[in-house]
Amino acid sequence: MKCCDNNMKLYLPSLSINESMARQAVASFVAQLNPTLEELADIKCAVSEAVTNAIVHGYKYKSGTVYIGVKYYGDRTVIIEIRDKGCGIENVKEAMTPLFTTDTSGERSGMGFAVMQMFMDKLDVRSKLNEGVRILMTKHLK
Repeated sequence: MKCCDNNMKLYLPSLSINESMARQAVASFVAQLNPTLEELADIKCAVSEAVTNAIVHGYKYKSGTVYIGVKYYGDRTVIIEIRDKGCGIENVKEAMTPLFTTDTSGERSGMGFAVMQMFMDKLDVRSKLNEGVRILMTKHLK
């Protein structure tokens, strides 16, 4: 794939209140491509899930930074990267199983990755223990 046509980077403290900021910033950036309302809603939901995972599971509500990168290409492909430098995921395959969660409070459903997969065309999750997680999501706009 050739170099992107436009890109943005955003770094936010790992605070729950910043999840909506991340969602809106990515949506505003992608809006340049005039996506459908459904495509925009899909992207916003996937970004919310990825950022929430970084805050809740990666940093466990402790201080850290959520890294967000977005690129788009002339063929209307959008690639969104969400990264953290938190605790990482021990078993990515298991973590991506619907209803699996490490949350012991009972507040989390274990559906974050399933939601990301449902709303995006491609999802790639990479992790190293004690180094963090990188989520790469791809959406092909109509």
